[in-house]
Amino acid sequence: MNSASYVPFLIQVVIAFAIGGAVIGASHFFGQRSRKNAIKDTPYECGLKSEGVLNQRFTARFFVTAMLFLVFDIEVVFLIPWVFIYRDFLANHISILGPVLFFLAVLVIGLFYEMKKGALDWEK
Repeated sequence: MNSASYVPFLIQVVIAFAIGGAVIGASHFFGQRSRKNAIKDTPYECGLKSEGVLNQRFTARFFVTAMLFLVFDIEVVFLIPWVFIYRDFLANHISILGPVLFFLAVLVIGLFYEMKKGALDWEK
């Protein structure tokens, strides 16, 4: 291999470093570290000045609800492949209705368990 075959790779590396350096330089020049303009350091949302505590802490109930949503959402995503292969299983005379119903029963039992424990009650 000759050294001419490495030229496109070297050009790409030089361009990548140049873009990375330009982004870091622009963020340093225009970012909050620059004390040239005090307006940049104030929080801004929807054209209104912020009121109250800016770094408000969330309760543990918020995170529990978020985790429960993720668990049930991911479990429902596992149903999608079964929907796509259902006809193939029927064509080969393989019943997958039992495993699907068992999976859904586990989901429903888990949901009722969480409701009974009060994990979804925001009023507490």
